Amino acid sequence: MVQHASIPPVSPDSDDNTDAPRNALLLALGERVRNLRARRGLTRKAAAQAADVSERHFANLEYGTGNASILILNQVAQALHCSLAELLGDVTTRSPEWLLIREILDARSEDELRRARQAISLALGTRSEAVRRQVALIGLRGAGKSTLGAMLSQDLGLPFIELTREIERVAGCTVREIHDLYGSSAYRRYERRALEETLRDHPEAVIATTGGLVSDAPSLNLLLSHCLTVWLQAEPEDHLSRVAQQGDLRPMAASPEAMDDLRRILSSRAAFYSKADLVVDTSGQSLAESFQLLRASVRAALFPVESSQ
Repeated sequence: MVQHASIPPVSPDSDDNTDAPRNALLLALGERVRNLRARRGLTRKAAAQAADVSERHFANLEYGTGNASILILNQVAQALHCSLAELLGDVTTRSPEWLLIREILDARSEDELRRARQAISLALGTRSEAVRRQVALIGLRGAGKSTLGAMLSQDLGLPFIELTREIERVAGCTVREIHDLYGSSAYRRYERRALEETLRDHPEAVIATTGGLVSDAPSLNLLLSHCLTVWLQAEPEDHLSRVAQQGDLRPMAASPEAMDDLRRILSSRAAFYSKADLVVDTSGQSLAESFQLLRASVRAALFPVESSQ
């Protein structure tokens, strides 16, 4: 384990931490670490354990007071499933073409960036404009991906695939066992492999994805390039209540700040969920109402002629 003597053991709740001047680079680094951790749905304790550093040192890093060594930053990057370059905030300096592309895209709106990504995908042959018969539902746990996905598959006459089941098939054990035995990095590898096999073996299907799949950029790009994607959007309160109604109280039992944690995760992933082709807001809707909204949106996208009649 790496020694951490270079990092001052300052508590994020102490007055010294609040009043001490903080370097702008360290503040920006801390914000990226917080955002990456929230996007992955990791608590600070879990991320610190995965990075093999103390929770206090991890907190100092997030608050911009920890002058971490490059070795510790590399451990943190591995724990957050990203490259060291992404953690440091500069992945576009590797070649002149990258620099020119960055110059073109700098200060563009989200809509302009989306259209640029789609144009690049078409130019490189990673996305087809043909009608897609693979429908993927994305969203946080409790969004209704499994329940609504099964209903939609029956309505469309397509197979229904739950990616969680495919991950367990590929790994030969449960998702919990994957995390316990091999860690979150291995889970992401199994997830991507299961997604690749699902897209290859089921050219027509409704796919219920995992809640955190959007945190892995290669998997998200794969999904966006092959599927008609639908974000099942809901308020945090809806997510928690639906999970509780299913008899699973773990999200609320695990932390008294469950709602705050859920809001942070949703906030950090919202920009990635919003890349979906369609957004169906199920907040405050009954199951029947949510399904009708989903059915109408998907059918309009898959069968535009039928919808216009």
